[in-house]
Amino acid sequence: MNLPLDIIQQTTTPFYLYDLKLLHNTLDACISESNKYGYHVHYALKANTNNEILQIIKEKGFGADCVSGNEIKKAIEIGFNSNDIAFAGVGKSDAEINIALDHNIFSFNCESLPELEVINEIAKGRGQVADVALRINPNVNAKTHHYITTGLEENKFGINMWEMDDLLERLPSLTHINLIGIHFHIGSQITDLSVFRGLCIRVNEIQDYFIKKHVQLKHINVGGGLGVDYENPDTNAISDFATFFKIFNDHLKLLPGQQVHFELGRCLVAQCASLITKVLYVKNGVKTNFAIVDAGMTELIRPALYQSYHHIENISNTSEANEKYDVVGPICESSDCFGKAVKMPHTQRGNYIAIRTTGAYGEVMASAYNLRDRVKAVYIN
Repeated sequence: MNLPLDIIQQTTTPFYLYDLKLLHNTLDACISESNKYGYHVHYALKANTNNEILQIIKEKGFGADCVSGNEIKKAIEIGFNSNDIAFAGVGKSDAEINIALDHNIFSFNCESLPELEVINEIAKGRGQVADVALRINPNVNAKTHHYITTGLEENKFGINMWEMDDLLERLPSLTHINLIGIHFHIGSQITDLSVFRGLCIRVNEIQDYFIKKHVQLKHINVGGGLGVDYENPDTNAISDFATFFKIFNDHLKLLPGQQVHFELGRCLVAQCASLITKVLYVKNGVKTNFAIVDAGMTELIRPALYQSYHHIENISNTSEANEKYDVVGPICESSDCFGKAVKMPHTQRGNYIAIRTTGAYGEVMASAYNLRDRVKAVYIN
């Protein structure tokens, strides 16, 4: 990613710096590889809802994957086609269900029989039929952080297969529900791509179950989860879409006319942004030195929430990195730390620091804790 120090020095820190050229290149790579197999990709708005970013993604022809009523409203406001919006989420409120029905969205990804019953009741009251996909828990280990693993039976997400017989017996009585497909999402930031082969095998087994039950499925939605390289953001700026989509082409067994859907977020937007911050103080500690910066967990909560790694670099001093610093923010929480023992050149007050790969779950998860100001975004081409 290009980090132009002249532009950075003219902007009040902290701020999110977006490289729109890299965003375009990433989206084009995804489109090129998914189009080889006729796959349809929905962008997961939860990764980033910045209007400028959403506009570019919409113009590229992506659908939208939403997990709240307000995300549906945002997608419609930006111009996403309502017939291309999938609505997921384990706890859809009545108000959110009504918002989705107002816009005749592509599909509700339903996660329980009680949810199906509520959607049916609301749709009936409106004289509508809701198109739904059943989100099934495939019990596949995503081999990622336990907070972002979603496809095991111990997780709150999805319908377990041992519940399916009872659900299908109940389904014909839900006359305002139209079952169009099945949906899966096993987790996020998956870098072991063999996991997706395991998902395909499990989807094939579940598809066989529905065939034996004489249930026709037009759509197979395999979710997302493709990870990015947080350690080497410049070397591996674009995820391996070619291998990712080919795995599904090679291992997913489809029936004639079935369409495959994906819900990708992080891998489309993560690498296109950095959080730019300035060193306020350098404090000598007993075991380490602290580089205290003006960005905090209010601008990037991932390290505090997930203990996640982000590459951190001093862009004011590009000499050899031979000192170690704990890079911390100003928030009154001990967890307000971006990285421990980070190797950087000699760092001092006023130096600019870039915290890389913050385009996903950075700006969108920002808060006003400690009554902090919301920081702005800056765009470069």
